[in-house]
Amino acid sequence: MQAFTKHTGLVAPVDRVNVDTDAIIPKQFLKRIERSGFGQFLFFEWRWDEQGNVIDEFSLNQPRYQGSSVLLSRANFGCGSSREHAPWAILDYGFHVVIAPSFADIFFNNCFKNGILPIRLSEEQVEDLFQRTTKNEGYKLTVDLENKVITDNDGLEIPFEIDEHRRQFLLQGLDDIGLTLQHEDKITAYEARRVAY
Repeated sequence: MQAFTKHTGLVAPVDRVNVDTDAIIPKQFLKRIERSGFGQFLFFEWRWDEQGNVIDEFSLNQPRYQGSSVLLSRANFGCGSSREHAPWAILDYGFHVVIAPSFADIFFNNCFKNGILPIRLSEEQVEDLFQRTTKNEGYKLTVDLENKVITDNDGLEIPFEIDEHRRQFLLQGLDDIGLTLQHEDKITAYEARRVAY
């Protein structure tokens, strides 16, 4: 997993509450087992109508938000079923940060396991970011995980909280397997001591 220290990126708004995992990546696209290739189906039913026509009103279909890597949404983001494909789709599309007032627990945990930084801010702070994003085309945020602060080019500075254990995982680019492999020498020594049966 790639280490996350600081990220600057264009912000894309998805101005909806209770965005569930089936909206993030619909069930018909869950047939693959690899983690890549899901980005093209992100928010599929909001991006295209039943005839396959692009829904121009949806933010990710608008030219001004192409290439976004910071996703801004409302409360209870990632609710619904516990599919890990949801953060896979978000990351594969190009998002590295998701900002919302609250997240569903399983989705929140899965983000960290896949190198995505989910940030909880207050409703008021999120509303301010929505206003800044919609008023300023090309609006970017810098997320500094080392110093736990979000900034923009206009003097905005928002500190955020994050569990230190999870922060270290992202800073070091570790997932559960990577953490285990840090003890590979001890694992190897233990296995060498075991008597073969």
